[in-house]
Amino acid sequence: MSEKLAPAASEEPSVQPFIPASQSLPEITVKAFVLGFILAAILAGANAYLGLKVGMTVSASIPAAVVSMAILRFFRNSNILENNIVQTIASAGSSLSAGVIFTLPGLILLNYWQGFPFIATFAIAFIGGILGIFFSIPLRRALVLEAGLKFPEGLATGEVLKAGSKGGQGVKAIAAAGFAAAFLKLCQTGFKVAASPVTGAVSVGRSIFGAGLDLGPALLAVGYIVGMDIGTVILAGGIISWIFAIPIFMAVADPATVQGIVGDATGYDAAGAIWSARIRYLGVGAMAVGGFWALIELVKPITAGIRSSLAAMQQARGGGESEIPRTERDIPFNVVLISTVVLAIPLFLAFIFIINPSELGISTGLYIGTIVLSFGFALFAGFIFSSVAGYMSGLVGSSNNPISGVTIATILAISLILLSVLGLQIDFSIDVGRATSAAATAILVGAVVCCAAAISGDNLQDLKAGQIVGATPWKQQVMLMVGVFASALVISPVLDLLFQAYGLGGVLPRPGMDESEMLNAPQATLMSSVANGVFLRSLPWPMIGIGAVIAVAVIILDKMLEARGATFRAPVLAVAVGIYLPIDVTAPIFVGGLVAWAAGRHLARRQAQLGQEFDEIHQKDAGRGVLFASGLITGEALMGILLAIPFALAENTSVLAVPFESLGISPEAVGVITTTVGVAAYAGFIVWLYRVARSD
Repeated sequence: MSEKLAPAASEEPSVQPFIPASQSLPEITVKAFVLGFILAAILAGANAYLGLKVGMTVSASIPAAVVSMAILRFFRNSNILENNIVQTIASAGSSLSAGVIFTLPGLILLNYWQGFPFIATFAIAFIGGILGIFFSIPLRRALVLEAGLKFPEGLATGEVLKAGSKGGQGVKAIAAAGFAAAFLKLCQTGFKVAASPVTGAVSVGRSIFGAGLDLGPALLAVGYIVGMDIGTVILAGGIISWIFAIPIFMAVADPATVQGIVGDATGYDAAGAIWSARIRYLGVGAMAVGGFWALIELVKPITAGIRSSLAAMQQARGGGESEIPRTERDIPFNVVLISTVVLAIPLFLAFIFIINPSELGISTGLYIGTIVLSFGFALFAGFIFSSVAGYMSGLVGSSNNPISGVTIATILAISLILLSVLGLQIDFSIDVGRATSAAATAILVGAVVCCAAAISGDNLQDLKAGQIVGATPWKQQVMLMVGVFASALVISPVLDLLFQAYGLGGVLPRPGMDESEMLNAPQATLMSSVANGVFLRSLPWPMIGIGAVIAVAVIILDKMLEARGATFRAPVLAVAVGIYLPIDVTAPIFVGGLVAWAAGRHLARRQAQLGQEFDEIHQKDAGRGVLFASGLITGEALMGILLAIPFALAENTSVLAVPFESLGISPEAVGVITTTVGVAAYAGFIVWLYRVARSD
């Protein structure tokens, strides 16, 4: 048989639930509720710090599942579905904190807020998060069951839960990988004796060709799970940005413009500065087009999902609810619809409470019209981009889901709409104060959408894990609301504490503070720059337009591949993700996919040798690879969250670092040592993952 017919090494082990639909176990229990609530609150705070410091958050699903299994093991009647409920509640902590910290600090950067008022912050976070759950419920069947998406973190979480329930070799594989990955993360981020990422650049004339590779094992594991095809397409997006767009821009742009962006940076840092200031906007344009295209392609499955929900509702009214399998019961569609309408009322009031009419300086009628327009657009874009975020979560997972990209597209769109409406009365280019108020309105819309999109992707990851273990979907959906509430409850005081302790993105709450300790808030800085840039007319529109054209070209290419019946496809959102993310994030996903491909070829050769016996061998071997990859994600995520504690207490991310300078080691030698250790460790993980996957 041809090798092309062999399944990939990262293929999902089984679609059969661990707990069959015919069997019912306690899911929502007091101990699961309390543990999940506490974990959600803790993880929301930890991720708020990490996100504001380095611009990334850590998915909490797998760490929460591991903690849950460790704690609930002390209770006699605990079970796998309870553990799944705990991770469902807790996962809201990281996701909702991302939605908030990527947007609302922008109001601080605009000097529109001087802190994080509790009621306003809670309202936007809670309502946006709950809307994300409601918007994603009709997507479960379309994306989790029918679209063939991997949902790598959901798959990993499900396998971790199953392995923990079974014990034996599965637990050993996860534990070994987890401890090793955690130790490497500790060496990289804590002790700082191993590099991550490793970067380099080559200068040709005025141009710089930059490349990088994150040496953490989690992205390697994500690449293994999603496979070679998706890894290749994502890397292709990175190549568009870093091998073509950045050098071309540096070659053709005015030297003074380039120098103004780059400053004193050289090599890879200079390329990164160009990417951040200009080239990532290619990704914004591509993501906007790709998002709407994905929505068009999802119309039929979403409609089918809604019809299925309506049919289930009618069946339940007719007394036929017992005929619907337990593992297929969502929150009824009528409840979703009514609840969405009810939530719209406090959301509308929140907009009125936050947006000050006197600062906009417009008539009462125009003010009400602006609020209605902004509020309506938040609901409309929230549903659209919740769908897009759910799709992207299925491609690359929640931790790597570029929700900031769809949020920028949202802020860009509503800013243009507000400019067309308010610009008839206000010349924003000379009235900076009113431009700030208009930009704050756009960021508020973006905050609702970002929270909804973040929770939508998280909900679908949780539902994927639930599908694997045999959970009841509506119970997960309800418990995720509990997690949203817990996270929204703590996010305002945590953000206010961090702002007062460190300052954010160039804004210090009081004079005399140490600027070197300030939290950069990179996404929020970009959001405020986009919103203000529209009203002050300073956005790089050519880049956004070129990105849109690239997306159209990719869509045409993908349709040509589909017409030819090709097994390889080029989903436009995967390319857009690659364009938008740094190259050191996209490259390791490709490396992981390469490992999956190599293991798949080995398994194909065994298929040719063993014939019918291959299916059993492949199921066992592919399962080992997924379990090991799950362990890598688990270990790095757990250590990332644990490190947030000493970092926050010491108010310094270098508190655990080995003092090389005091040992008399020069910075150049330190660079050589840490790079060598990081690369060697990463190579070891690649070989280890490959050997586990091929099971020699």
